[in-house]
Amino acid sequence: MSSEIPGTEQERATGPTHERHGAHGRVRTGAERWEAFKKSPFLPATVLVFILAAAAGLFAGSYTYTMANPTPHHIPAAVVGDPATPQLKAFVAGLDKALPGSLKVTSYATDAAAREAVEEQREFAVLRADGRKVELDVSGASGASVAQLLGEAGAKVGTAAGVDVEVKDVKPLQQGDPRGLALFYISLAAVIIGFVGAIQLSVHARGLNPAERIGFHVAYSLLGAFVIAAVVDWLLGALDLPFVQSWLILALTMFTSGMVFTMFNTLMGRWAMLPTWGLMVLLGNPSSGGAVSWPLLPSVLGHIGRWLPPGASVNAQHTAVYFQGHQHVLPYLVLAAWALLSCTVFWVWRHKHPGGRERAAAHAG
Repeated sequence: MSSEIPGTEQERATGPTHERHGAHGRVRTGAERWEAFKKSPFLPATVLVFILAAAAGLFAGSYTYTMANPTPHHIPAAVVGDPATPQLKAFVAGLDKALPGSLKVTSYATDAAAREAVEEQREFAVLRADGRKVELDVSGASGASVAQLLGEAGAKVGTAAGVDVEVKDVKPLQQGDPRGLALFYISLAAVIIGFVGAIQLSVHARGLNPAERIGFHVAYSLLGAFVIAAVVDWLLGALDLPFVQSWLILALTMFTSGMVFTMFNTLMGRWAMLPTWGLMVLLGNPSSGGAVSWPLLPSVLGHIGRWLPPGASVNAQHTAVYFQGHQHVLPYLVLAAWALLSCTVFWVWRHKHPGGRERAAAHAG
C-alpha cells in the first residue's frame, strides 16, 4: 500500500488548495484590514462610542457648570431718591459686599421711572429709603433665582447693619409656576422636538423634496407648539399664557431648531447631530437664562445665550407672559435670523442633502 498523501500531482507540488487561491488564501496586510474596516459599519459605530461618551461628559459638565452653583456676576438695581441717605448708603454697601461686587446701582428720581425700568427688564430690584427703614422691591418674574438671592442677602445685610429691611416681590411669578421654570421647560421641549422631528423626517420621509421638507417642518412645528401650549395652559393650568403669542413663539422655535439640524445635515451628512446637539443643547439651553437668570450665569454665557435660538425663545416667551406691552424685538429677530440662515443654506445646497427623490422617474412612469 502506498504511503503517499492523497491528491493530484499539482496539489502535491503547490501545497494545499486553500493556500493557493490568491487573495482568499493569503493573510491580509494591515493596510488592507484598515481599508476593510473603513468600509464596514464598525467604523462609524466605534466613532459613535467615543462621541457619545464625550457628549455625556460635556452634557453633564455644561449644565453643572452653569446651574449647580449660580454665582452673581452683574445684578442691576435701581435706587430711588438720594443714595447718600445714611441707612440706604449702609445697606447698599453691605449688599454689594455680600454679593461680591456684582451689584450695579443706578439712581432714579421717581418710583415710576424705577418701576418702568423693571418692566423693561433693565433692573432687577428697586431700593428706597422710607424713614428709618429700607424697602427692597424684587421682581420674581424678572428672575426667580435673582429675586431669591437678593431677598435672602438683603435680610442678612439689614440685620448686620442694624437697618430695618422690608422685602417685597412687586412682580411675582404665576401661582402654578412658583420657581419660574415652566417657560424654560416649554422652550426646551420646542427645541428638542424641533430637531428630533427633523431627524425623523430624514429617516422615515427621506424621499421628501426640499420644498416638501420645509412644508412638513412648518406643519409639525405649528401642531407640536399648539399641543405644548394647550397642555401647559389648558390641561395643567401651570401658566396663564397669552395663547396665540406663546403658541407662535414655540412654533418658530421648533421650526428653527428643525431647520438648524437640516442645515447641518445638508453640510455634514450623517454627522449633523454633533453640531446641532452642541449648539442647541450643550451651549444654547444652559445659557438661555431659563433655569438660571442671566445675572447669575458666567458673563460670557449670559451674552452668548441671547444670540442662540434657545435663549431667544426663553426671552420672547418670558416677556410675552410677564411683561406684556414691553416686548423686545431682538429675540424674534434672532429666531428669524437662524431660521432664515438654515433655510437658505439648505435650499442653496439642497443637492447635497441626503434626502429627496428623482422627479424624472415619476415623469417616465
